[in-house]
Amino acid sequence: MNATAPARHLAPPPAPALFRHLLRSEWIKLWSLRSTPYVLGVGGLVVTGICVNAARSNADRLDRGPRPGPDGAPDAAPFAFDALGTAFVDPAWQLLMVLAACLGAAALSGEYATGLARTTFAAVPDRRSVVAAKAVVVTAVLLVFGAGVALASFAATQALLRDHGGLSLSDPGAARAVVASALLAPVCGLVGMAAGALVRHAAGAAVTVIGVLLLLPALFQGDTYRWVRETGHLLPLDAWATLVRDPALPVVEKYPATAAEAWTVLGVWGVAGLAVAVAAVRHRDV
Repeated sequence: MNATAPARHLAPPPAPALFRHLLRSEWIKLWSLRSTPYVLGVGGLVVTGICVNAARSNADRLDRGPRPGPDGAPDAAPFAFDALGTAFVDPAWQLLMVLAACLGAAALSGEYATGLARTTFAAVPDRRSVVAAKAVVVTAVLLVFGAGVALASFAATQALLRDHGGLSLSDPGAARAVVASALLAPVCGLVGMAAGALVRHAAGAAVTVIGVLLLLPALFQGDTYRWVRETGHLLPLDAWATLVRDPALPVVEKYPATAAEAWTVLGVWGVAGLAVAVAAVRHRDV
């Protein structure tokens, strides 16, 4: 009589990772990068400080009044002053663009540099879900970062300029400028993710985003040819500059972009950055 072999109970296969699990994992990965708190903390203070310093300088100059002319009489030439522009000084927000883009690039290039990408994709073969989770985390963090810096810069600069035409959020163009500046950070973060997915090296990704976000717009600043300026309007820096412009001031540009066009450009760059990151990660070997 043959003895019946005891039945073996096989362990059930592990349940597939849910998207909320991926979000939690990507959140931990992002904050485990030593550069993240420094980029957000120190970078935010530097960006705000540059704008506050510009507002203080303008307030001091306005307090002193018109300077005397060559004949000793007060100079009749008015001081060209833009209260809204003082809250969003170009060099400060160009620095914010680079910081946000480098943080987005590090979220992907860091995994390839350490080899963690192999472990991640072995645990979660659906690479699109991984990149989507990274994008959600990076976008959320940089949106909070951008909103905090934009509000802090606007509030601090306009407080310094309260006796010289300082603005409030209810003034025309003010809320639009704050929202555009807040959205600039996550848009550049997604562009940085695309660079990180393509280059897979932190230094190379940083050079790429600086070239695309800052150096490329410099080639399309002239008003001699219409196509040159209209090409420039397709870049994030120009779109942001259009949205932070005070609508109460006259437009001196020969071929200006509209606010609707600028919002569209920011949205397209964000979506394009995510699409490039997904395509690069999905179709390239680890």
